[in-house]
Amino acid sequence: MRGVMLYGPKDVRVEEREMPEIERATDAVIRVTATCICGSDLWPYRGLEPLHQTPQPMGHEYIGIVEKIGHEVKNVKPGDYVVGSFVASDNTCEICRAGYQSRCVHQVMMGAIGTQADYALIPLADGTLVPTPGEPSAELVPSLLAASDVLGTGWFAAVAAHAGPGKTIAVVGDGAVGLLGVLAARQLGAERIIAMSRHTDRQALARLFGATDIVEERGDEGVAKIRELTNGLGVHGVIEAVGTQEAMEQAIRATRPGGHVGFVGVSHDVSLDGLELFFSSVNLHGGPAPVRRFLPELIQLIWDGQITPGDVFDLTLPIEQAADGYAAMDERRATKVLLTL
Repeated sequence: MRGVMLYGPKDVRVEEREMPEIERATDAVIRVTATCICGSDLWPYRGLEPLHQTPQPMGHEYIGIVEKIGHEVKNVKPGDYVVGSFVASDNTCEICRAGYQSRCVHQVMMGAIGTQADYALIPLADGTLVPTPGEPSAELVPSLLAASDVLGTGWFAAVAAHAGPGKTIAVVGDGAVGLLGVLAARQLGAERIIAMSRHTDRQALARLFGATDIVEERGDEGVAKIRELTNGLGVHGVIEAVGTQEAMEQAIRATRPGGHVGFVGVSHDVSLDGLELFFSSVNLHGGPAPVRRFLPELIQLIWDGQITPGDVFDLTLPIEQAADGYAAMDERRATKVLLTL
């Protein structure tokens, strides 16, 4: 089968990989019908994160059709069209039952398997895969694919930021997760949503998803603008979808005392000043998003046409051109790239 492999910084190749086979009774093998490139894939692509192996299989977002199952799998069957989380989980352990499937005691990161491929092995299939109500139309595929990670991650960030009626929410980061954080905050009922973005195309998509205000300033200037828009108090909640020192500081400082920061940007060299955090009286909650917690609800919202997170894809390429897709995202010529198989 074809699979995307990363050999080193900006060295992406599509080559033959071995077909996956059932290894454990709880496994499934799916035929991937669509996959995509994530912003977090750009960290190793840029050489800012070490490879786990060389070459490294790439990809952790996927939808597809179940081909084979282990003899203990009960919740899905061959022929089911499924969406899965970027973290495989049993969905039965104490941590999963508390709603944190991304930290399951048996969790497997799908990025270690690589889902930018024709087929993928799914560990813990019963706890990881969620069947769709039927075979989706072509128009629904991008949105269902978004649910596998970026929608679920943006949704978790909005929940962690306590987005809801009467709340003002700011979003730091205008990549796919930040933009879908805007969509999630709107869906959860936020009254006002401030998107922090300097890119006109992403500003337009943020407004489509429900942003009421755009702030182009960053850092201390961005914080000052947020406070100006909120009578000097700061927002009720911030979605931090970048993972840098500046983004985290901006998020905390833009939040009013008692407010909430939902941080889902993968942190790189972020450190917090304990005294500043102490006197901010801000709540911090985040980490790898428990996408599996939200998947049934998100799939239904998409199926019913209530949300269209697939609008975040602005470039579609065949998997053979994956290297072009990585370059387009790296150079900010694309927000998010869908790969067809």
